[in-house]
Amino acid sequence: MARRNTLDISGPTPALIRPFAEFFRLEAAGGILLLIAAAAALVLANSPAAGGYFGFWNTPVTIGGGEWSLTKPALLWVNDGLMAIFFFVVGLEIKREIIIGELSSLRKAALPLAAALGGMVVPALIYFALNAGQPTVRGWGIPMATDIAFALGILALLARQAPVGLKVFLTAVAIIDDIGAVLVIALFYTAQISTGALMAAGGLLLILAALNRLGVRSPLPYGILGLLLWLAVLKSGVHATVAGVALAFFIPAQRAVDDGTFLDKAREMLDIFARGGPARSPMPTVDQRDAIQSLEQLSKAAEAPLTRLEERLHPWVAFAIVPLFAFANAGVAIQVGSSDFFLNSVTTGVTAGLLVGKPLGILGFSLLAVGTGVGTLPKGVGWRQVAGAAALCGVGFTMSLFIGSLAFEAPINLEHAKVGILLGSAASAVLGAALLRSRRQQS
Repeated sequence: MARRNTLDISGPTPALIRPFAEFFRLEAAGGILLLIAAAAALVLANSPAAGGYFGFWNTPVTIGGGEWSLTKPALLWVNDGLMAIFFFVVGLEIKREIIIGELSSLRKAALPLAAALGGMVVPALIYFALNAGQPTVRGWGIPMATDIAFALGILALLARQAPVGLKVFLTAVAIIDDIGAVLVIALFYTAQISTGALMAAGGLLLILAALNRLGVRSPLPYGILGLLLWLAVLKSGVHATVAGVALAFFIPAQRAVDDGTFLDKAREMLDIFARGGPARSPMPTVDQRDAIQSLEQLSKAAEAPLTRLEERLHPWVAFAIVPLFAFANAGVAIQVGSSDFFLNSVTTGVTAGLLVGKPLGILGFSLLAVGTGVGTLPKGVGWRQVAGAAALCGVGFTMSLFIGSLAFEAPINLEHAKVGILLGSAASAVLGAALLRSRRQQS
């Protein structure tokens, strides 16, 4: 029998958890599309059309003209350009969680923080141990990542049986994991630093801080400065996607009017509209148009720019940018006849890191946190469910592919890493689903 403290995302949702339910729906649907895109890439990469597939992503694309032009292969425009928008949305989610969510206090964040730390450290150590003394050791960051879209998509299959606390725990762990991935990219997968470009990026961050401090709420100046910040970070040697996260932290997160003011002003505008002209008139009067415009401005003021941008961009990221990234990066020509293709240290290190290191690290550090009293399990969540969520965190797909593209310059190492990511993520998905379904059958 299903527990009463579960969230049915297919029906009416209580107001207090509606934003999280909407986020969960979006991530679940995005995960399905992500799977389709990855499968399509694998099929093309191992078909007679493989030459066209790889050739297309290596085609140079130029944006701008003359001295102001920038030329990159199509693949890098996806990885360096569009993925900066993905990381911008990640940054918005992180900021929201820090302000009002599961990371807003040490008490709330203690358990997912400990779990995420274990889920990053243990996989990295496993990979390091299998690649110590080799140039491939540089890929230690690959199995640290969690793909939140895939993980929540799999959990959605069991949504009626999964307590809300488990979904919140999984989301919080994945978001903290994203913070760790961004730090790893910035600190360890950075090319040679250009001091001038880095100073320019710092100056732009100061301007963004000033805009935030002055209460500027229009997205236009933030967008223009964000584009310049992306270019400066790109030229600095730090990976350009870090600019997306940095920009997100300067987007205003406060509303300009509170609930009471909004209700009073909205009623006033509606009263003006009601008095403005006869009922069912084909055209509004001047007073009615003014009331409508004032109500639109009031509605914008009642919503934080951070929330508005996250809601607007999230569908584009979930249904366009991330699937396109998967389609561009998941294609690997699998050499079935070569045992070295599957048994090399990169493939085994990534696979073991995701499949073994992730659940061991998350579950082990969670047990330590609860045992020492630092953290507490969410209401209605048992240890088998935590183990299932920990296994799902081994689905590292999007972020792992991204870090892999930064870690390796040699194509063969990147191919091996992709195989490890696909194997480890698929096995982790099966293991996580099995653990969660066994819990459901016992309920």
